Amino acid sequence: MEDPEKDLVGEAWDLEGNRVVILTYLWRVKVLGAHPALSPYLAEVLRAIYSPDHVRPDPGFKERRHHYLRGAGPSRWLFVVLSYEQEPARLISAFPRRKDPDSWRK
Repeated sequence: MEDPEKDLVGEAWDLEGNRVVILTYLWRVKVLGAHPALSPYLAEVLRAIYSPDHVRPDPGFKERRHHYLRGAGPSRWLFVVLSYEQEPARLISAFPRRKDPDSWRK
């Protein structure tokens, strides 16, 4: 049986040089289960990790960050949530988003 912690669909390094992994299980079940339209956009999700247009801290979790990539994926923004609560860091969610990042709204 494969170790779900080592079965990856991708990995990238964030702006600070932290390794961020995308576990196959989380990608298939959580991300694609909720947002199947993201299926052809794995490369864009990786780009949102290493070259985002906007980054902000998660308002509810100290060790998480939100990365936004404009014009990627099936909507105006591609929004990914990264968790630094473990080593290596990991993507825990991704979804298309029409609205600008919250910190850009007044």
